[in-house]
Amino acid sequence: MQLSPFWREHGKSLGLIAIAFLVCFYLPIEALQQSQRLHNAFWEALYLVRWYAQEHILLCLIPAFFIAGAIAVFISQDSVMRYLGPKAHKGLAYGVASVSGTILAVCSCTVLPLFAGIYRMGAGLGPAIAFLYSGPAINVLAIILTARILGLQLGIARAIGAILFSIIIGLAMEFIFRHDQPTPIKAPVPLPEDEETRPLWQNALFLGVLVGILIFANWAKPDSEMGIWYSLYTLKWWITGGFGLALAAILILWHHLNPGKVILITGLTAILCWQFPQHPLIPFSAAVIGLSWLTSSSQGEASDWFEATWDYAQQILPLLLLGVLLAGALLGRPEQEALIPSNWIILAVGGNSLLANFFAALAGALMYFATLTEVPILQGLIGNGMGQGPALALLLAGPAVSLPNLLVIRSILGTKKTLVFAALVVLMATLAGVIYGYLV
Repeated sequence: MQLSPFWREHGKSLGLIAIAFLVCFYLPIEALQQSQRLHNAFWEALYLVRWYAQEHILLCLIPAFFIAGAIAVFISQDSVMRYLGPKAHKGLAYGVASVSGTILAVCSCTVLPLFAGIYRMGAGLGPAIAFLYSGPAINVLAIILTARILGLQLGIARAIGAILFSIIIGLAMEFIFRHDQPTPIKAPVPLPEDEETRPLWQNALFLGVLVGILIFANWAKPDSEMGIWYSLYTLKWWITGGFGLALAAILILWHHLNPGKVILITGLTAILCWQFPQHPLIPFSAAVIGLSWLTSSSQGEASDWFEATWDYAQQILPLLLLGVLLAGALLGRPEQEALIPSNWIILAVGGNSLLANFFAALAGALMYFATLTEVPILQGLIGNGMGQGPALALLLAGPAVSLPNLLVIRSILGTKKTLVFAALVVLMATLAGVIYGYLV
């Protein structure tokens, strides 16, 4: 039976409207109103997002945004991509591809056009796959937030696992499809020569100072009040201040920003440190606002730095806060119940069994995680009984691939290569989860 033009054009919309109407018509308001679990989910979402705002956004995410923006502006992506081309040494190509995520700081969506470009321009299948996996898997923001929220041990395991995975999966793909015809090389667009505005060591020291501020501003109090770690904790704000002074000098000497403005912001921050010694967030906030004003009102690289930082912030922060709200509503805080009962989570991914790790890896490979949202989701899962091994399995499989991404990859590599790539990711994540769960 042939449908009329109206039903062909509007049938889907009309069906969705009818479903929405029936949901509204039979909405069980009374039952929902009396549901203690729904009540808990609402408040858990608010508690969790407040905790994130207080503990992680200002001290952790904002400096991380500035670091990611500096990487985007002061490290040439063209230089990185040049090492993956057809003339690059194999060992060098794999080395560059495996750590490119920390340099490019891209998400799983952004890496797809870059992957398509280098693969079709003649990069080998192995290095191209290594780049495809590592790009989002070791995103510098994701590694920092994982270590800060989920623990340093899991953050380090994620970084090491992602680097090793990218190389192993790339080599495996190259070996499995060694007899396939190479991809036709399209005429590559000549890469522009890098314009070095300052020596490499200056850029490295500049990024090192920013990383130093991030690390010591977030230095947590150790369990024991003895030893070097506790000594560093007692001096954390003095050390952070020292890095801040070094940053001020770099901005004046190497980036040629207005000395008067830099000294004004530095002096104001120092006064606030003296006035509010028990409230370090106040001077830290003033320093962040001052740096934002200073870079946004400047010209050249400083302005580009702020714009890149702002792009990361407006792209990631709203999604992250939304992810925190959803994670709080669904999973709650550690040892708190929300919509999903904790015994469901323990049943699916509790402990460190092979099945639990496989389920976590498979779910991660199919689910789509907006950038960094896997961290609050995992925090809720771990708090409700998820094992450390399955947590790592999901971290290694989730951000790197997803069902939407696999559909795009299929259009580039074909069905067979895409299925093998997805299977290798799930298999490697499962094995890594089992090993990590056994070790910890």
